[in-house]
Amino acid sequence: MANATMKTRALGTQGLRVGQIGLGCMGLSDFYFTSRVDEAGAVALIHRAIDRGVTLLDTADMYGPHTNERLVGKALRGRRDAVVLATKFGFRREGGGPPRIDGRPEYVREACDASLARLGVDVIDLYYQHRVDPATPIEETVGAMAELVRAGKVRHIGLSEASAATLRRAHRVHPISALQTEYSLWSRDAEDEILPTARELGISFVAYSPLGRGFLTGRFRSLEDLSPDDYRRNSPRFQGENFARNLAVLDQVNALAAAKGCTPAQLALAWLLARGEDIIPIPGTSDPRRLDENLAAADVALSAEELARIDALAPRGFAVGHRYPAQSQGFLNG
Repeated sequence: MANATMKTRALGTQGLRVGQIGLGCMGLSDFYFTSRVDEAGAVALIHRAIDRGVTLLDTADMYGPHTNERLVGKALRGRRDAVVLATKFGFRREGGGPPRIDGRPEYVREACDASLARLGVDVIDLYYQHRVDPATPIEETVGAMAELVRAGKVRHIGLSEASAATLRRAHRVHPISALQTEYSLWSRDAEDEILPTARELGISFVAYSPLGRGFLTGRFRSLEDLSPDDYRRNSPRFQGENFARNLAVLDQVNALAAAKGCTPAQLALAWLLARGEDIIPIPGTSDPRRLDENLAAADVALSAEELARIDALAPRGFAVGHRYPAQSQGFLNG
């Protein structure tokens, strides 16, 4: 079991270090509703993660919206110094309409002040632009984020789902410590340009959805395994023939995990950890048992032969279907 002696990894080249596995907090409040948890249970889960060596907690203002930041802030009372607190701005969910992206400098400042208040903290350790705003030059957005650093409201800045070209432009304005993008056995397109560019620039890669939105755990065999309001029912990879074809590959991965003596989730996380010391996965869960299972992946060592076997069974690009529904797919790699 992972514990408070969890190994750490550098997050960027500005001196920040975090536990090699973080905690994505989104599902404690939003989108994934198959395993519900009340506020007390969510706070207890965050405390359990911290007690086991997790130091990177990831949230965003749009989760809820707003409720996830308040939840994380409540969990951090008396424990603020134990964690690297990451949150994001840029998605606006207002009036019940579809989310829109806003990267204007004035909104950057407004969003940061609102997040600080909800979290109940004086400074955000890592502040991400959640998605790149095509209507606002990245230089203007990052310039405003840099002002927040100089004002002492933010320590480090990052981007999420940014293209390689955008990453370069942003990094010229102010050092980018982290790029957060989906990365897992079934989402490897970042390996084309984005991950190599991040490595060239000394930017760490925070991998969200490292378990493929739960698919790689092997828990879900049909849409009926998801509650009616679960976001994943609208995910193309969980639909019809796509789901069936993806499951066929997963069954082979599951067999390899069984032979290794670990769970499929642990195999998937160990594979990510083996991709490089600059990769920090942030799996999320609402179940304490799953949390312990995920953190124990740090103890699963994969040989070169095993890594090659995984690549053969689940080759790059095997997943059928887009990562997001059509309305969200256009927000990626801005």
